[in-house]
Amino acid sequence: MRTRRALTDRAVRNLKPGYHAAGGSLYVQVTPGGSRSWILRTLVRGKRRELGLGSYPGVSVQEAHEHAARLRKVARSGGDPLAERDKGKAAVPSFEEAARSVHAAHKDGWRNTKHAAQWLSTMQRYVFPMFGSLPVNAVESQHVMQALTPIWIKKPETARRVRQRIGLVLDWTKAHRYRTGDNPCDTIADVLPKQRDTEQHHAALVYSELPAFLTGLQKASASESIKLALEFLILTSTRTSETLLATWREIDFEAATWTIPASRMKAGKAHKVPLSARGIEILRAAEKLGGKTYVFPTPGRDAALSNMAMAMLVRRMGYAVTVHGFRSAFRDWAAERTNFPRQVCEAALAHTVVGVESAYLRSDLFEQRRELMQSWAAFACSTPGKVVRLRA
Repeated sequence: MRTRRALTDRAVRNLKPGYHAAGGSLYVQVTPGGSRSWILRTLVRGKRRELGLGSYPGVSVQEAHEHAARLRKVARSGGDPLAERDKGKAAVPSFEEAARSVHAAHKDGWRNTKHAAQWLSTMQRYVFPMFGSLPVNAVESQHVMQALTPIWIKKPETARRVRQRIGLVLDWTKAHRYRTGDNPCDTIADVLPKQRDTEQHHAALVYSELPAFLTGLQKASASESIKLALEFLILTSTRTSETLLATWREIDFEAATWTIPASRMKAGKAHKVPLSARGIEILRAAEKLGGKTYVFPTPGRDAALSNMAMAMLVRRMGYAVTVHGFRSAFRDWAAERTNFPRQVCEAALAHTVVGVESAYLRSDLFEQRRELMQSWAAFACSTPGKVVRLRA
């Protein structure tokens, strides 16, 4: 094993999921999702242990081998390599040091050298003078606001990029256990002023045209899985990824609910969706597709549909609208054609209520949402041109 040739950076990037020897009892673990991490297998006082040495490319091939050699030496001398590893992590880098490490790790993967240069130059100009010398675990939302506020309105595109780059650095430091908690770049989203050039809305179907759209969907030339998925998305007013990654474990036929886990929700909070009668019919039809894991599988495979599957179907049907725009159609319909309270309509879209109102609104308004979504399904699935009586 010691004579095995060490892996190169290029080889590490091309590895498939699994464990791969990197030389000297060092391994690369590649997950199905594509993330790569370093694992050292060694004997600690007679017992075999696996020690995580960080993720790639945050920890380079050379750094991983250096860490492994140091920890193997500690183990051979009878010491505790785990404690030695964690002791090395006690030295928290400054934000500037972390940013330069992130830049070095990612620059080879960026499309051109100009982008790599701009990435670092914007940090040097707008961020390092503000809080570059702070330890990364001391960076808080007020520091990020201090850097962004002077350029947020005057240079909106630059400011958005700077915010994204700060967020990447802080995510990197969290992955390396230098800091914990939320990323300040995420927590300031609601307090930053609105930028005029960011008000770009998803092209949406006029809700009055929805019954005709669903009638045409039934006749469209596409796999049954895609057609069922699109109709289900429309009737539940959910996002593309939430629908495409729906699994049978999340469906409760008896309670007529679909519970989307927090990990798949934009707000990071589990969302229980009431299913209309037509929604249940769609799921029963989807059962016949044979997907063991996903509700709407790729034909012939137990895998989720492509992220573009529904968008391409809408385009082939001749509609210049986005899939996400169906949520806007629902919201317009609810506002103009029903008397359901605003909070109920927002809860149906899994929108987070902010401000003083959130302190008093503790219910998920589920029963009212069930009535709302049943009315939405009745309207959407009605005969085109027919007047549907809704809640007064």
